[in-house]
Amino acid sequence: MTAEKKIRFIAVDKSLFFPTLKKRVEQYFSERRKTRYANHTMVLKTIVLLSSYVLPFLVILLVAPGFWISMCLWLVMGAAISGIGMNVMHDANHGAFSKNPTVNKWLGFTICLAGAGVSNWKWQHNVLHHTYTNVANLDEDIKNRGVIKLSPHETVTSFHRFQWIYAFFFYGILTLYWVLVKDFVQYAHFIKSGLNRQTKPKNLQMLASMIIIKLVYFGTFFALPTLVFHIRFDFILTGFLLMHFSAGVILTVIFQLAHSVEGTQYPLPNPEGIIEKDWAVHQMETTVNFSPRNKWLSWYIGGLNFQIEHHLFPKICHIHYPGIAPIVKKTAREFGLNYMEHQTFMMALRSHVAALKKFGIPCFNEGIV
Repeated sequence: MTAEKKIRFIAVDKSLFFPTLKKRVEQYFSERRKTRYANHTMVLKTIVLLSSYVLPFLVILLVAPGFWISMCLWLVMGAAISGIGMNVMHDANHGAFSKNPTVNKWLGFTICLAGAGVSNWKWQHNVLHHTYTNVANLDEDIKNRGVIKLSPHETVTSFHRFQWIYAFFFYGILTLYWVLVKDFVQYAHFIKSGLNRQTKPKNLQMLASMIIIKLVYFGTFFALPTLVFHIRFDFILTGFLLMHFSAGVILTVIFQLAHSVEGTQYPLPNPEGIIEKDWAVHQMETTVNFSPRNKWLSWYIGGLNFQIEHHLFPKICHIHYPGIAPIVKKTAREFGLNYMEHQTFMMALRSHVAALKKFGIPCFNEGIV
């Protein structure tokens, strides 16, 4: 039985919050004659981010600068691939970049620039994370992986008391783990759990494509520089690891600041598999915005600082989130819902560290949500 059949959102008292909000947001776009998809600003951003990833690598190959300049270029690539993931890939795989599904499909494949597969990401993110946000054993973003506990409904040991210190190291190896192991682990897990309902031939095709993507990826980053351009292998390996570590820290921290912070809830379904609240209300209670007035940060992280708006309207391109945020906030307050936000990035980061400390205490009450 799939997660979708096991867990349902059924409110005792049906809320008109989301129907009201949806109508107001639709009115916002119609009155301004705006598309909810990407505009020329988003297209320009896409070009800038893709160029910031490709051009430094070309410089490394063709110019072969010294070690320290090369490391700086690898860092730029790490920041660029994070930006591509949070902006281009993320919007495209939500169907929010363009009204043309083909455009979304091909831009969604930019995830391959990080050596990862797109199908697993959609199941992990679009289905599990967006439907069951902060629900233990379903939301992959707070999944128990032994080393770090991101939910109050997990058994912890004295070792986890220090997770607020060492967590950021493990955040740094996220994308490398994804490239090497995670895709294959999720491939097997999603088939076993029933989330992946594809036929066996389709899944074998998916597995073959994942292997090919990774072979091409590692061939591009290791065989091409060393065998064709005769660049030292240790230079390439160090830069590659630096790129992935920087990308891992950036991506993980940004996503954690929206859900794994103080004040968010971690509801559990009742024995019948029901969470007794509206799905939209659940999103409001498990999601926090941060740095709403920082335009530079918002540009780089793809509007993920407006995470409430994203979770309620994932098919709207992120460039519109600052515009609809006041509507969401006003409507939430009208219905007595808490619109949670941290005014600065550092406030959100401190709150995440505090949450890590809390979840790492062995005697922490697992009943707290």
